[in-house]
Amino acid sequence: MESMNREIPKELRVVAMGGGTGLSTLLRGLKRYVPMRERRKRPRTPEQIDSPALPCTDTRWIIRELSAVVTVTDDGGSSGRLREDFKMLPPGDVRNCMVALSEDEHLLSKLFQFRFHQGELNGHSFGNLFVAALSHITGDFAQAVQMSSQILAIRGKIFPATNTNVTLAARMDDGTVVRGETSITASKRRIVELMLEPATAHPLAETLEAIAHADVITLGPGSLYTSLIPNILVSGVPEALAASKATKVFICNLMTQANESLGLSASQHIEKILQHAGATKSPIFDYALINTAPISAARLEQYAREGQEPIEADLERVKALGVEPLTGNFVHEGDVLRHDYDRVAESLLELRACADLKEKT
Repeated sequence: MESMNREIPKELRVVAMGGGTGLSTLLRGLKRYVPMRERRKRPRTPEQIDSPALPCTDTRWIIRELSAVVTVTDDGGSSGRLREDFKMLPPGDVRNCMVALSEDEHLLSKLFQFRFHQGELNGHSFGNLFVAALSHITGDFAQAVQMSSQILAIRGKIFPATNTNVTLAARMDDGTVVRGETSITASKRRIVELMLEPATAHPLAETLEAIAHADVITLGPGSLYTSLIPNILVSGVPEALAASKATKVFICNLMTQANESLGLSASQHIEKILQHAGATKSPIFDYALINTAPISAARLEQYAREGQEPIEADLERVKALGVEPLTGNFVHEGDVLRHDYDRVAESLLELRACADLKEKT
């Protein structure tokens, strides 16, 4: 009888935008709140709450729909070679997100992450080749991603930021224009403006629909200019974000990044995104999740060798942008610094719960 009196968990629609390792890290945390596929076929009853088929013990929330929107401007490594050889979108970041959302990260996901180390396939991952083959068979990269996702039985949906074969271009502080993500990252000049070529690249209809119906939308963590801003440059995306009634959160990086964000504070990261979104007067973020916990001296020294340092949490300047800071300990220290995806995911869902409470009062 006790279970009959328990409140059924809030079912949320979540859209996570970004690229690189940052997005796949976040997805691992959010995935824990997505029920197994068979449990999503019918409405949940109070009795089912006692055994919710969730890999986490916190059953206050359930993510009904989890969508990842992934940047597709990578032109280096295996992705770059496939892009050049087959004139297709780069599969690397998408592959990492598929593995992060897969039901079994120890079997099929290992196969998708397997990388060849000799012969003509040297440097290619099996997952990249698999997506490339499906892209060739279907003639559509987005459809290939969905078919690959079904094979991995992922807990969510993955959409490329655009289905257009775009090139990233950057205008530097000396007036020159550098084309290609790899060349931009390698440049020693400061980026003034980022562009997509062609500029008319459009998002998938499914992406706009997911944004329109989302309860929570996140951007980040990830490289400011090569993982985050490219999503915002896709035609129609800034307008869709501005119109969305979701709780919109920027997840700030832990450290500055060489050739992309050295010297930039948390508020300056947000400013750069808003400038490229054309939304400086109407912010597209409600909150900014910012780590304020200390980082060990050993890790600080490790990153200092590359000129990197913790991003300054200039909270008052963040507030001045109309964005409310959400602070706390969000860092996980291993061989490299990463966000603690469990803490981040829980904080995001808590944030939405607070927003719902405010709306009711």
